[in-house]
Amino acid sequence: MDLRAYTRQYAKQDNRLAALSYFGTFAVYFSSLYVMIAYASLWYVMLPAGLVHSLCAVRLYVLQHDCGHHSLFETRRQNELAGEVLSPFTFSPFQVMKQNHNDHHTGVGNLDHRETGEIYTMTLREWNQAGFGQRLFYRLYRNPFVLIPLGSLYTYFIRYRWPRNTVKYGVRGVLLHNVAVFAWLGLIWALSGWQGLGIYLTFSVIGGMIGVFLVYLQHNFEDTYWDRRPDLDPQVAALQGSSALDFGWFFDLIVGCINLHDIHHFNARIPSYRLRACHYNLPPEYTLRRIKFPEAVAALNLKLWDEEGKRLVPFPKRQARRGERHSLAG
Repeated sequence: MDLRAYTRQYAKQDNRLAALSYFGTFAVYFSSLYVMIAYASLWYVMLPAGLVHSLCAVRLYVLQHDCGHHSLFETRRQNELAGEVLSPFTFSPFQVMKQNHNDHHTGVGNLDHRETGEIYTMTLREWNQAGFGQRLFYRLYRNPFVLIPLGSLYTYFIRYRWPRNTVKYGVRGVLLHNVAVFAWLGLIWALSGWQGLGIYLTFSVIGGMIGVFLVYLQHNFEDTYWDRRPDLDPQVAALQGSSALDFGWFFDLIVGCINLHDIHHFNARIPSYRLRACHYNLPPEYTLRRIKFPEAVAALNLKLWDEEGKRLVPFPKRQARRGERHSLAG
C-alpha cells in the first residue's frame, strides 16, 4: 500500500475525540493548578500536582500545534478558535506561531533554510571554519544545561512576546495575545498572591523545559536527515529527518503523541488522537526506526551535521598540545 494512501485513512477529524482531548486536558490543567497553589505548604502534594500541571501545559501546546494544522477539530473555524483560546496558557501567539511552524514543515531537512527550524544546527564544515567567538556561542547554545532551562525561559517568556515574522504574519494578534497573557498572570496574582504566581511560573518553566527537550529530540539524532536542493528529498526528510520516540504508550498519551514526529511530518493532517494508531499499524513494508530513552539522552551530545558522513556528530575532540603528543610519542 502507498504510504500516503495509508496515512490518509487516519487523517480524519472527530469532534467528540477532539473535545475529550481538549477539554479533558484543560480540566486536569486547572485542577492541578488549584491543588499546587492551595496546598503549597504541603510539598508532597504540591510537587506531584505541579508535575502534572507541567505535563498538561506541554499537552496544551501540542493541541494548539494540532489546531495550527487544522487537524484537531473538524472545521477550520473550530481549530482557529480553539488555538486562540489556548494561546494565553501556552504563552504562544497562535497565528504567528502557526505560520512559523508551517514554514518549519516546508524547510525540514533543508540545509539552506535552517532558520525555519526550532533549534539551529551548524555543519561540521562551518564549525571548522568558525572563529573562537562563534564556536563559544554555539557550544553554550547547544549545551543541554543551557539549551533546556534557559531555552525554556527565553523562548516562552521572552521570544514569544514578539516571535520571528511577527511583522509579516500579524502584529495585532501578537499584541492582543500579550495582553491576554498578562491578564491571565494578573488573575492568578489577584487570586493567590505572589506565592501562587511564583509557583505557577516555576512549573510553567518546567513544562517549557520538557517541551524544549522534546523539540530537540524531534530532529536531532545521529542518523537524521539534512541535504541541499536539488538533492533534498521531502519524503525522506519527513520520515528519516524526524524521530519516533518510543517511551511507552502512557508517555504518548501525556504528550499528545508529538513524539511520533516522523508520521506527523509525513502527513500533518493526522490528529494527535489518531497518530499512535497510524504509527504502530504501519504496513510491514514500512519500517520506521524508534528511539528508546537511553539513545534519546545520548543524542544530547550530538551537535554538528557532518555533510560527508551524513550523520549528526559530537564536537570534534580537541587536539592534544604538541608537547603532550611529543611526550606520549617518547
